[in-house]
Amino acid sequence: MSQPLIKIAGLYKLFGNKPKRHMELVHSGKTKDEILTETGHTLGLREINLDIQRGEIFVIMGLSGSGKSTLIRHFNRLIDPTEGRVEVEGEDIMTYDEKTLREFRRKKMSMVFQRFGLLPHYSVLDNVAYGLKNQGVAKAERDKHAKRWLEDVGLAGYEQQYPAQLSGGQQQRVGLARALCTDAEILLMDEAFSALDPLIRSEMQDQLVQLQSKLHKTIVFITHDLDEALRIGDRIAILRDGELIQVGKPAEILLEPADDYVEKFVRDVNRARALTVETVMQPALCRISSDNIDEAVKQMREQKSDYGFYVADDGFKGAFTLGQLTDLAEEKGVQSLDDAASEGAPVISPDSPLEDIIPQTLNHECPLPVVNESGELTGQLSRESLMQVLTGSPGR
Repeated sequence: MSQPLIKIAGLYKLFGNKPKRHMELVHSGKTKDEILTETGHTLGLREINLDIQRGEIFVIMGLSGSGKSTLIRHFNRLIDPTEGRVEVEGEDIMTYDEKTLREFRRKKMSMVFQRFGLLPHYSVLDNVAYGLKNQGVAKAERDKHAKRWLEDVGLAGYEQQYPAQLSGGQQQRVGLARALCTDAEILLMDEAFSALDPLIRSEMQDQLVQLQSKLHKTIVFITHDLDEALRIGDRIAILRDGELIQVGKPAEILLEPADDYVEKFVRDVNRARALTVETVMQPALCRISSDNIDEAVKQMREQKSDYGFYVADDGFKGAFTLGQLTDLAEEKGVQSLDDAASEGAPVISPDSPLEDIIPQTLNHECPLPVVNESGELTGQLSRESLMQVLTGSPGR
């Protein structure tokens, strides 16, 4: 893996008048409550180590008081750590002087807040262009960029409105456009959608994912909502009482929870909606490479399989059971698989949510072929493995 864009190493935060004096208690393993009782200091973060890759949506989640908002504020030094390093592109930003840090915040990182943070006396256009104004960009140029971003977030025509004239969802779109307008590589989003109604929140999540597919920003997203984390995150970090419990892809969090705490988080998640075929499919066990039926039967018997997937040079061609091949050869005299029509399985896409393919999978005894847009066979999905995933049963 390439060098991470953001690296958090050995990060601790102890809030209080004399935090460094009491760090020995933190390192000795004292709990958050014990430290507070003995010192009057509050432990915010304990030994956080994270690597965030360029271009990913990295979600940090946890319940209230878990330390997630404290952590994200270290990324741009709104909060300084008691111990540890924050590196961006290999540079320790703790070494930045005030001027360098100010430029870093203006040009490298933008932030989207929960409560929008819009200037009420500025028009929508001027709110979006505000970051560029602070950078000294000429008005004509910054207005041009601001209009483009307003169009991208679906607010073309609202340039001369004021924040009070907009709905909550529209205001958050303005906040998102403002953060994007500076063309900062890193976008920090602290509970950015949590103040919105569920329907608007869902629309904003979709819009963020769509924008990211085009922009490829590095996004650090804070949330307390696991469904939101699973929906938008490439990877997820789960915090509890200032400690990092688990980091992984959404499927890893759902299917391989690190402890009872994470397991409780994922227990009520709709797995059929949260997981795609690609995250749970298995390798295609029996690939038939010959178009000759006698050779195909031989290959299946050698692999001790009663079904197989015929794959030619130009991709997947069909799925057959051993019985179907035998019938084709003996009853119909067909010798070439290219001339035979598969009576069996539909093809499913690796990108499909599990809820979309449940009927087909459960109605077929044999595993279904998973085929991508290029026609390549990428795996198989059986009804047994699907049920294990959906019910949380062991065996996968």
